[in-house]
Amino acid sequence: MPIHAREWHLAARPHGEPTPEDFRLVEVEHPDPAEGQVVVRMVAMSVDPYMRGRMRLGPSYAAPWEVGEVMKGGAVGRVVESRSPDVPEGALVLTDAAWRDVAVLDARHVRQLPATGLPLTWSLGVLGMPGLTAYAGLFRVGAFREGDAVFVSGAAGAVGSAVGQFARLRGASAVVGSAGSPEKVAWLREIGFTAAFDYHDGRVRDLLAQAAPDGVDVFFDNVGGEHLDAALGALHVHGRAVICGSISNYNATETVPGPRNFSSLMISKRLAVTGLLVSDHTDLHREFTETVSGWIRSGDLVVRETVYEGLDNAVPAFLDLLKGANTGKMVVRLAPDPD
Repeated sequence: MPIHAREWHLAARPHGEPTPEDFRLVEVEHPDPAEGQVVVRMVAMSVDPYMRGRMRLGPSYAAPWEVGEVMKGGAVGRVVESRSPDVPEGALVLTDAAWRDVAVLDARHVRQLPATGLPLTWSLGVLGMPGLTAYAGLFRVGAFREGDAVFVSGAAGAVGSAVGQFARLRGASAVVGSAGSPEKVAWLREIGFTAAFDYHDGRVRDLLAQAAPDGVDVFFDNVGGEHLDAALGALHVHGRAVICGSISNYNATETVPGPRNFSSLMISKRLAVTGLLVSDHTDLHREFTETVSGWIRSGDLVVRETVYEGLDNAVPAFLDLLKGANTGKMVVRLAPDPD
């Protein structure tokens, strides 16, 4: 019997800020799974800032989506039919098959999830790609040391909120975060940031100087633009900047100028400014999972999600994510959580 599914396709390449017209929800039929394949019914899918980059042509670390192609991303689901001895029916799995409710996949392209007793969606957030990004970026790329002062831009998002808490749990002398609303700033203080500010309240350079008058050792950047410019000036000698994202520039239609006095700051302060791709650090996955799971179970780590319901709301969730509407991880629930 054919397998009926719904999935979101890229309808057009956005010019500037994406609109609902750039996406199309279509109904498709898949044949029965072949040998070595599984049918996965999705429980939840992730929307992430990096997806904006895959909507545009040009060289990047990942191939762009083609117009008319189903979009991809992290999702968790249950195997409802299997023709693989390695992945049994009923297994909960992590896939790269978001933006659809059902998928027929090669079994080698899914990862079975262990029973943890924790919400399944956390495998898309704090125990998934965003969490590993925060862990590898802070501890390996940022070379965090106990006593360091840390500044995190976009600190109320999935990655930023993890970075700040990881730094606090490993003995940071100060953890400063920026966010886009008073409510988010208040939440950052609740989860242990020593200072936080709303970047709408003035120049980031001035707000950062007030929040971290003695400067910082590590900057974890999710925003770019004015934040990067300000943070480079606030870094101590031998400071480290981890460049994870630049969401302030993702919808730019013209070339965005780089930081002022970049070369002089790099030389005079002997700064290390390093780009971060989580795929370079998969060898840390076991260490990361054990450490972060321990912090969760001890109650030391706070996890928050923003949840949209139903596949029809995947595009609104993504567009709102780009506008900063989320606190913590943004996920779209496609089916009730499994027992």
